[in-house]
Amino acid sequence: MKNRVEELRKSLSMNQDEFAKKIRVSRQTVSSIENGKYNPSLELAFIIADFFEKKIEEVFIFERNEKNEKK
Repeated sequence: MKNRVEELRKSLSMNQDEFAKKIRVSRQTVSSIENGKYNPSLELAFIIADFFEKKIEEVFIFERNEKNEKK
């Protein structure tokens, strides 16, 4: 799943550590989310979207592929 977390965070002139403290996770978690190595829980995804005052689908982009397409 792709996301716009880094872009949105930088638009607020925040570093990863500052953002992590605001949403109560580690800086490593923020880094992993931004690099696409970790998909946050649904609860954390909503916390992040709420922080940026965006809809969840404006922050996290789900791309269908053959594996998860409806049949």
